[in-house]
Amino acid sequence: MKLIFEQSVAGRRGVKLPVSDVPAKSALPQQYLRVKPAQLPEVSELDVVRHFTRLSQRNFSVDANFYPLGSCTMKYNPKFTEKVAGMSGFADLHPLLPQLKGGEKYAQGALEVLFECERWLCEITGMKAYTMQPLAGAHGELTGIMLMAAYHKAKGNKNKKYVIVPDSAHGTNPASAAVAGYSIISVPSDKRGVMDLEKLKAVLTDEVAGLMMTCPDTHGVFNPQIDEIARLIHSVDGIMYYDGANLNAILGRARPGDLGFDVVHLNLHKTFATPHGGGGPGSGPVGVGEKLERFLPISRVIRRQDGKYALDYDHSDSIGYIASFYGAFGIILRAYAYMLILGKEGLRQTADHAVLNANYLLYRLKPYYQVAFDRVCMHECLFSAAKLAEKGVHAIDIAKFLIDRNIHPPTVYFPLTVKEAIMIEPTETESKATLDEFAEAMIEAVALARSTPDVFHSFPLKMPISRPDEVKAAREMNVNFFARPDAR
Repeated sequence: MKLIFEQSVAGRRGVKLPVSDVPAKSALPQQYLRVKPAQLPEVSELDVVRHFTRLSQRNFSVDANFYPLGSCTMKYNPKFTEKVAGMSGFADLHPLLPQLKGGEKYAQGALEVLFECERWLCEITGMKAYTMQPLAGAHGELTGIMLMAAYHKAKGNKNKKYVIVPDSAHGTNPASAAVAGYSIISVPSDKRGVMDLEKLKAVLTDEVAGLMMTCPDTHGVFNPQIDEIARLIHSVDGIMYYDGANLNAILGRARPGDLGFDVVHLNLHKTFATPHGGGGPGSGPVGVGEKLERFLPISRVIRRQDGKYALDYDHSDSIGYIASFYGAFGIILRAYAYMLILGKEGLRQTADHAVLNANYLLYRLKPYYQVAFDRVCMHECLFSAAKLAEKGVHAIDIAKFLIDRNIHPPTVYFPLTVKEAIMIEPTETESKATLDEFAEAMIEAVALARSTPDVFHSFPLKMPISRPDEVKAAREMNVNFFARPDAR
């Protein structure tokens, strides 16, 4: 790193460093080193500020744009939670402090947050206990499957080989189960958009370790036979796994534990309004029923008889550590603050408004787009652009059109069960005025597709980058797109 710094300083001073002068044991491979100084302009602070402010204005974000990204719950993050997360009593704590001798007394507030947040999540989901460690939803999935495997190992269930996953599941579900060593059985959906019960029965054997599913599912539909599904899985001593990505739809109205689920992962960024996107931060706490509690990761936060909080490592059946320290503490803190300010009634209202908003868009757009499953939806509504595709306008074209209207596109081409899928999740934080603006843009897209479909192949027209060849871009990624040709 010292060499890189010296080269950087030399470049800024206009000193040319020939390749021959670079030591052989450089921190970077030879082909990645500059042969002449970078062409950096001398500019004022004002120019720098304006440059980066303009760049930031080119970004899509929830603070600036409607973000109806189906299945991801991209809702507004209240700013007061950022203030809470930035409080010095939390932000300045060293993560090793609770493990040092006598250090726990200086981290009581943070430990209490972890303990109380766990208790809230248990009440919300009907679970017995939680681990707050997993750092993302997929990380939580893997943790949950490891708990499932630990349960079967402890019972001597050596023949458990399969995990059942509906065809409408998030792609991480089968991936997580496969990483944990299980083979996947996919069960198709029926015409109502829920997992086909008879086809589930046909593949159910004593070799099934468990079932992973969302409820409501990625079709935006609540499965009315969930209690029967749980009974069937439990009849072969299988574990019911709840993918909590869609908990936003039933928050305060139904608890996964009461529906028959044994293990739950939550996406705090989806349900409890913490930052989401850009590769992080994330948080995927995992809750379990009583029969899986002894396998939870260590350490666990406990409240002693004297009312003080401490870390507990005395769990011989634990699957061990899942992540360093105690999870994404800043994200957990934001979620806890969000739950505290809303309370029981406020949390229930978030689900009510999310479902109301989705159904409002469903009925506004129903005359213009094919409805994938024509029934009352939950938190998201699912359409198909298949008829428009016959005119040469595909779901991806609708998405590009919306970008020019300063609206982030909804999810397209997922779930894979619906041809030319357009999945819309408005969330509870959007106003009717915003929903109407979006609906009008979607209706305008249909009218334009019918009159001049060829124009869609040029959208977006107002962005710095217009219409790239996405297949070529994926295969031949150019990370230096904005670099000067003589930069090296």
